[in-house]
Amino acid sequence: MPHRPSVPWRGRLADATRGPGHDRDRDRDRDRDRDPDLDRDRDRSGGTHNHTPPSARGAKRAHRIGVPLMNSLWHVTQHNTGNVPADGPLLLAGNHTSFLDGPLIAGVAPRPVHFLVKKEMFVGPLGPILLGLGQIPIDRDHPDRTAIQAGLATLRSGGVLGVFPEGTRTTGEFESVHNGLAYFALATGAPVLPVACLGTAANGKTVGSLPTPRTHLDLVYGTPVTLAELTQGSEGLGRRQKIAAISEELRVRLAAHVQYAKQLTGRDN
Repeated sequence: MPHRPSVPWRGRLADATRGPGHDRDRDRDRDRDRDPDLDRDRDRSGGTHNHTPPSARGAKRAHRIGVPLMNSLWHVTQHNTGNVPADGPLLLAGNHTSFLDGPLIAGVAPRPVHFLVKKEMFVGPLGPILLGLGQIPIDRDHPDRTAIQAGLATLRSGGVLGVFPEGTRTTGEFESVHNGLAYFALATGAPVLPVACLGTAANGKTVGSLPTPRTHLDLVYGTPVTLAELTQGSEGLGRRQKIAAISEELRVRLAAHVQYAKQLTGRDN
């Protein structure tokens, strides 16, 4: 049995034995955890509560299509799917070594996922398809208020927002992360669930290459980490400093999860 990294991944997992007041308690805790400075910023900018989230039906459609499609092209094994909460807002944070990572997670994850996808993918006939499948275009080069609002609306409606914190395809080791994931967590109180994609980048090729058909792929889910855990020790910091501190905490945890996933599966990529 591989050693699990000593990282305090404690999350709120779905439990049918919990009492009828559990959902109300969870929502109250999440509201309490939200950062008041971010709430004030949203109020000044017109707020996000009335912003329409991306198509939930579209994300469900992507899941219905993705499960048989991905499993027909590759051998996909998912690990620790019981760690994925059955409902409520969730930030799904993955490593990113291949173009396939986003479609793979969106296609086979236990819950429908709305991914932040670079806007260049929405050019031509693919654009309406991605929008119809509930995905969110984002400008990676400039602040994108529309994408941020769509992401916040997704979480506030109880959906799953998929994010690649590294911002682009890399070696997948989380050597650095952008602040967007920390912002969404701080603004909504949604827990962050790490997922490691392994096998999607073919050995001996560039990090952007696709695996050959029937290759074995692994998705390894961690345990949700709460905002309360992420903000420990950052009390009294200003907003920017708090987001930076949360980002670094997430980077460390996500990097540890990738190493755990490699130990669990016996893979090195």
